[in-house]
Amino acid sequence: MTILPEIHITSDTTLLPAIQSWEVFLQDQGRSRFTIKAFIGDLNLFASYFAPDTTLGSVTERDINRFLEWLQKERGVSCSPKSLSRRITSIKSFFRWLTQTGRLSIDPAEKVLQQSVISPLPQVLTPDEELKVIEAATAQRNSSKKDPRSYILVTLLLSTGIKKGECLSLNMNHLDLDDPKDASFYVRYSGTANRYKERKIDLTQDWVEVFPEYVAKYAPIEQVFPWSPRRLEYLLEDLGREAGLDKHLSFDMCRWTSAINDWQSGMEKDQLRQKLGISKIQWREISMKLRQLAGES
Repeated sequence: MTILPEIHITSDTTLLPAIQSWEVFLQDQGRSRFTIKAFIGDLNLFASYFAPDTTLGSVTERDINRFLEWLQKERGVSCSPKSLSRRITSIKSFFRWLTQTGRLSIDPAEKVLQQSVISPLPQVLTPDEELKVIEAATAQRNSSKKDPRSYILVTLLLSTGIKKGECLSLNMNHLDLDDPKDASFYVRYSGTANRYKERKIDLTQDWVEVFPEYVAKYAPIEQVFPWSPRRLEYLLEDLGREAGLDKHLSFDMCRWTSAINDWQSGMEKDQLRQKLGISKIQWREISMKLRQLAGES
């Protein structure tokens, strides 16, 4: 990671130095390099629209809206609704930071309309498909090779709804298995920006009972699943084929299946939100999709 020098920013500062300073801030906040790359790319495109000597204090709401119109109609490069929404978010976040830190007294992006994009409904497993997946994993566990790995992976995903990155970051010392009837694990994050996602999730008694078989065969030392993301993706894909699924079994499908199962079981909505580790803002779209998946709207 390249650490940029701190720059003194005022309303008379031009756009590019201010964008560099914001990049420093995002790095300090522990934002992922992918998020930073996307935000800074959006802001550099924004800056390229203006004259090089344009100052922060001279940018108006009308200027921002004119830039967004240029993106959609005049630039000559396709701008998807999803890309447009992200670029608006980047601009609004940048100017909000400038205002909140006292660099600007008025936020020119505050009243710029956000154009949210609702992605298509995710695929989930039906109860029958979920049973077939677990049966296929059980068959691997009971085969001549006695391999419980797929069982431990897929039953964890289906019962807890954790994301791929959270699964890969799960360490042995995050597990609390002292009492099989009250076992749990902790989802941890290294960056301060994601601390709200940290949480404690219960483990099923069945998973806890099978886990020693997995440890005996693979002897994980730190990571519970010490393989590459792609290797674990292949395991799920292979399991889906063995289960006879027409669908592509994935981390995301398991997460959504877990969420819809909890939703339909009557789990309290804020408890489900916290179990999934998402913010109240993200929950608006997620809960809408869960209602649709459950046939409630």
